[in-house]
Amino acid sequence: MTDAIYNVLFLCTGNSARSILAESLLNHWGRGKFRGFSAGSFPKAQVHPLALDLLNRMNLPVANLRTKSWDEFAAPGATPLHFIFTVCDNAAGEVCPVWPGKPITAHWGIADPAAVEGTAADKALAFRKAFEELESRIKLFTPIPIQGSDPAQLKSQLEEIGRTTAVTGE
Repeated sequence: MTDAIYNVLFLCTGNSARSILAESLLNHWGRGKFRGFSAGSFPKAQVHPLALDLLNRMNLPVANLRTKSWDEFAAPGATPLHFIFTVCDNAAGEVCPVWPGKPITAHWGIADPAAVEGTAADKALAFRKAFEELESRIKLFTPIPIQGSDPAQLKSQLEEIGRTTAVTGE
């Protein structure tokens, strides 16, 4: 057993929806073992209101959520990162900064709920679906024993988690 806290960065282009949901979910499900952060390559001006609404309805932490550039995490003296997950396909294909400490990376692509057009119900459903997929993946991630794990095997395991979909009651 270790007292280490592993820092996890969720990346997306706009850092207003998926990565924000993931940050809050990890800070809930990974308490005591993981600390979640999020950032974007081209962050929006604010967190998407539907993301905040959903997190509030699920009684998850929203107090310190804000959009931010991934540059904050690549700068000298930044929080050391152990894992980085891209949650949108655009961010996965972009040239990322060089991350200090060489964290383990994986792609956990999730459809962008902020891009959904239609009724308010359609949009809310898209956010709920993204939330459920991220929550399923985070619940698979958090119990993995990290200390002493082979980095290549761990990366493979994390990439496999990124291919899973939400387990719902539907």
